[in-house]
Amino acid sequence: MRQAGRSLPEYRRLRGDGDILEAIAKPELAAALTLQPVRRYGVDAAILFSDIVVPLAAIGVGVKVVAGRGPVIDRPFRAPEDLRRLRPLEPEADLAHVLETVRIVAGECEVPLIGFAGAPFTLASYLVEGGPSKNFARTKALMHAEPELWHRIVDRLADIALASLRAQVEAGASAVQLFDSWAGSLSPADYAAFALPASRKVLEGTGDLGVPRIHFGVGTGELLGLMSEAGADVVGVDWRVTLHAARARIGAGKAVQGNLDPAVCLAPVGVVIEETTKVLFDAGGAPGHIFNLGHGVLPETDPGVLAQVVETVHAWQPGTSASEEAGR
Repeated sequence: MRQAGRSLPEYRRLRGDGDILEAIAKPELAAALTLQPVRRYGVDAAILFSDIVVPLAAIGVGVKVVAGRGPVIDRPFRAPEDLRRLRPLEPEADLAHVLETVRIVAGECEVPLIGFAGAPFTLASYLVEGGPSKNFARTKALMHAEPELWHRIVDRLADIALASLRAQVEAGASAVQLFDSWAGSLSPADYAAFALPASRKVLEGTGDLGVPRIHFGVGTGELLGLMSEAGADVVGVDWRVTLHAARARIGAGKAVQGNLDPAVCLAPVGVVIEETTKVLFDAGGAPGHIFNLGHGVLPETDPGVLAQVVETVHAWQPGTSASEEAGR
C-alpha cells in the first residue's frame, strides 16, 4: 500500500521531522523505511521510499518538499528559456543514492520491489504552477496558448522519468509504477492531446525490461480508457470508480489495481473489513487484480487496522460467493 509507512510509529521514530529529500539521500535510511511496512504487515511487495520530484532535484531544478503542502519550485517555468533547466538525467551520477537504496532493498527483501517515477504531466504541472494547485490554471493556459513549448517540456520530462525507471530496474526493482497524480484535472480531449503521448513514451520505453508496468492517476475515472492505451500492464483505479466499471473502461488484457478509499481505514475495523471484502467481490473472478488503497495511506491510520486489511486480502478465496462470505 503506497505510503504505508507513514502511519507507523517506527517510521516516525526513524524518519524524524527532517526534509524528506534529505532522508531519501541516505540509502541505508531509505532502505530501512522501505522495508518497515513489509516487515510489519507481510504485504506482497515493497514500494521504494522516494518521491516523484527526486529526479528534478537531482538535475538542479530548485525544489523543496514542504510539509503539509508538497513540492514547491523555487523558480516556476514561465518561458522557453526555462527548458535549459531540464538537462538529461544521468542516473548513475544523479540518482546514485536512489539506486543504492534499490540495491540494498532488492538484496534484503523477500518480496518484489516496485520502483516509480512521476508522469510528465504531473511533474510539468509542478514546474509551471510552482507547487500544488487546485485548478491548474497556469498549466492549462500554457498547454493551449503555447502547445509547442508544452510538448517540449513534457517530452524532456518523459526522458527523465524513463531514464530513472530503467536505472531502478537495472538496480533490482521488479516492477515500475508511473504516478500521474494530477491527470484527473484534465478533460479526456486534453489528456489525449497533452498528457498521453509523453506517458506512452515512458511506459513503452520500459517495455523491453520484462517487468510489470503500472499506471496510476487520481480522479481519472473518465480517463481510464485512454490511460489503458499508454502501454502499462496494470491500470490503477482510485475509489471514485468501481473496479467492475473500471474493467469495462480499461478493456481486456489489462490488470487493475485498487481501490479501497483510504479514509475508510479510519472507521472501526469491522467496517474496514466489510469494505475490503466489497472491493474483492467487485474485482470479480477475472485474473489480474492487485488489491490496494485508492491512494496513499493517511498518516492517522491505525496500523492494526491495516494489518487486518492485509489479513483479509490474504485469506480471500476468489471463488467464494457473497452468501458464503457473509456466513463465515
